[in-house]
Amino acid sequence: MRPLSVTCRHETWPLAQAFTISRGTKTAADVVVVTVSDGQHTGQGEAVPYARYGETVAGTLDAIAAVKSLTTRAGLIERLPAGAARNAIDCALWDFEAKSSGVSCGTRAGIAAMYPVLTAYTLSLGTPEAMADKARSVAYLPLLKLKLGGAGDDARMRAVRAARPDARLIVDANEAWTIATLPELMEVAAEAGVEAIEQPLPQGQDEALSGLDRIVPVCADESVHTAADIPRLSGLYDAVNIKLDKAGGLTSGLALRSAARAAGLKIMIGSMVATSLAVAPAMILAQDADWVDLD
Repeated sequence: MRPLSVTCRHETWPLAQAFTISRGTKTAADVVVVTVSDGQHTGQGEAVPYARYGETVAGTLDAIAAVKSLTTRAGLIERLPAGAARNAIDCALWDFEAKSSGVSCGTRAGIAAMYPVLTAYTLSLGTPEAMADKARSVAYLPLLKLKLGGAGDDARMRAVRAARPDARLIVDANEAWTIATLPELMEVAAEAGVEAIEQPLPQGQDEALSGLDRIVPVCADESVHTAADIPRLSGLYDAVNIKLDKAGGLTSGLALRSAARAAGLKIMIGSMVATSLAVAPAMILAQDADWVDLD
């Protein structure tokens, strides 16, 4: 196979409404789009450089530009670490392979048929009243994900549950809880019928979960990136959130899913604030996930 050309660009997509988590607010999706081509067939992939992991748009564009040309996904993993840059190129290669071979990405990933999946709808961090109002405004949506932020999270969970007694709930603390507040907030989560709590403690404090009675399943997010993290997290968490930007592409995402399943962990599939180009490959992983968060 002859080398493929690699090009990239930055795109900004304004959001319909502000997206707020414990670390700040976004009003636009800043994405990096990669195109790979052999002159006849073209594949595209998209990634979101994430400041939490020290990534920037400029740095990601530079890392991709340094690749210049490539031939295989295996070679890509050897050249770039897990992260946004590798994700965009890896997903573009999957797209290219599907188009050049006539065999879909799902089939190439071992999935016989692709089906629609139920995704969570995210409620941005806000006052209990604002989050409850938003929950009521989407009464037709059965699965809600609450972005939490520490102080006042007990009131937020109770308010949303009161507003939507019918809804399935998952919550994401984005590392905003503490070892001291975790037991009480988990009790409130159980009381509210929450199905899973994402990353309650900061990355690096995972060991504090070892002696905890996890009456609500706890899902690793910031603490898990690739399959190499699973041995360390097994026994501390009940689930992992797989995001292609963290894993460094669909290739690594599939390996992470296999490792997590082998360890008896449940699977959540998530994404950064991105467009459908980034969500499309994640849909392959979503086919057998326990929770899907691709809104």
